[in-house]
Amino acid sequence: DTSLFIYNKSNTSILVLIYVDDIIVTSSSDEAITGLLNDLSAEFALKDLGDLHFFLGIEVKKHEDGLHLSQEKYVADPVRRVGLQGCKPSPTPLSSSEKLSLTEGDLLNQEDNTNYRSLVGALQYLTLTRPDISFVVNKVCRFLHAPTTVHWTAAKHIVGYVKNTMNLGLTFSKSSSTLVSAFSDSGRAGCIDGRRSTSGFAVFFGPNLISWCAKKQATVSRSSTEAGYKAHAKATAEIIWVQSMLRELGVKSTKAPRLWCGNLGATYLYANPVFHARTKHIEIDFHFVRERDANQQLEIRFVHFRYQVVDGFTRSLPTRSFEDFKRNLNLTKCD
Repeated sequence: DTSLFIYNKSNTSILVLIYVDDIIVTSSSDEAITGLLNDLSAEFALKDLGDLHFFLGIEVKKHEDGLHLSQEKYVADPVRRVGLQGCKPSPTPLSSSEKLSLTEGDLLNQEDNTNYRSLVGALQYLTLTRPDISFVVNKVCRFLHAPTTVHWTAAKHIVGYVKNTMNLGLTFSKSSSTLVSAFSDSGRAGCIDGRRSTSGFAVFFGPNLISWCAKKQATVSRSSTEAGYKAHAKATAEIIWVQSMLRELGVKSTKAPRLWCGNLGATYLYANPVFHARTKHIEIDFHFVRERDANQQLEIRFVHFRYQVVDGFTRSLPTRSFEDFKRNLNLTKCD
């Protein structure tokens, strides 16, 4: 990450995260932080705001066992800006029966078109601490070029859900575990307009969610196995990046990362790599994941759909399933 600077010498480590003129500094030594700030102050105008409480719209609250990240203050502004303060509360960000397509509804007028884009952009930034809305925000982002009344209603529905859960955020708990694990799955042909599938993954470091994705695949998949391969390859690439970052931070793990796959056919083929006619055209994604497994750089396991963590990244869920989805992602309310 080009915004992260790392200093290691003797028993002292300093991490500096920079975004334009906002800086976060953490270290194993308070004296090291003081020395760094003094050195920077000699060259630049700095203002020390003390312990981290707020950064780029993200609120940081300490609790006994870790941190809670949320965007409660941030979300209030776009809701107010587009006049949706009275939006009806919703238990989920999108009805499980709602599919959304390009041709539904009438095109918005210029004012509502602008408001739609503004609101969807704000919701997209909100996904930094609200992975529970990643799937639906990805869906409404697909219609920015020509939003309709149906898409506008869907965006308002998301706002109704967010308003009802404004203090919800990610919890990061202390843990001695250094295991990197990921859950990956795909929703086949979920896009009505082009019949493309959706990839979803969640990467955990110990018990904590650190990376996730809900994204329409770039090409049409001819089978659920093919859609699964694409999703697993994307998750594997993210695992590799996370491992690289952890190595730079000096974090060592004695165990290979674990990938929990929701597609049984794909899992069988990783274990018994015999290509059939319907899978030959996806050899690259297959071999990318298979090679990591063969070299013991990745442990691939199948997970039953009842225990799949990323269902909410590949499709809209009914209320009860959606509550389980949020709990699995360590999303909690901050008092």
